[in-house]
Amino acid sequence: MLDTQARAGRRTRERILELAESAVLDKGFAATSIDELVAAARISKSGFFYHFKDKSELAEALLQRYLDQEDVILDDLFGRAKSLNEDPLHGFLVGLKMLAEMLADLPNGHPGCLVASYCYQDQLFNKSVRDLSATGVLGWRRRFRAQFDEIAARYPPRVDVDLDDLADMVSALVDGGIILSKAVKDKTLLPKQVMLYREFVRGIFLGTAPS
Repeated sequence: MLDTQARAGRRTRERILELAESAVLDKGFAATSIDELVAAARISKSGFFYHFKDKSELAEALLQRYLDQEDVILDDLFGRAKSLNEDPLHGFLVGLKMLAEMLADLPNGHPGCLVASYCYQDQLFNKSVRDLSATGVLGWRRRFRAQFDEIAARYPPRVDVDLDDLADMVSALVDGGIILSKAVKDKTLLPKQVMLYREFVRGIFLGTAPS
């Protein structure tokens, strides 16, 4: 009985987070109300507060869930790419191609970046949430910087480049590509930007375009 109740509670919590993420990406955190989430999830307001003591706690849980999901996706994608290639550069290039293909295959384009959405409304959040946003961005930097360090050990860059800056370009490109694709209503633009970045990385370490 207790296990059944616990599973039901986890499902309800996850449903609230799913609804909140969709609403926040669609119209922002300020415009997303507890009342609308309660109505959409078909629960009582006390049911909401059982899972989240206030909207700030929801914000932090929502962002942590988003970052965890992104880590799982990137771990799987670049892990598979690396397993197919002993060469770190070629493995990374394959990973970028797989990322572009994944983004192109989404039915309505990329839904959006929760970190970017939070940054646009930074004044709404407490320090804990703002620090978590920074942790997410710096986590992407560390992730890609580690791969570039491995690549640079075998392929010294052909131009003077800061590898942290090169790693940060992934965040800048994905967030910028989401905005670009949504602004002109063309979901192909984000994967195209990833593929362009792929050729940029190739040029930095090989100095050549693909044959």
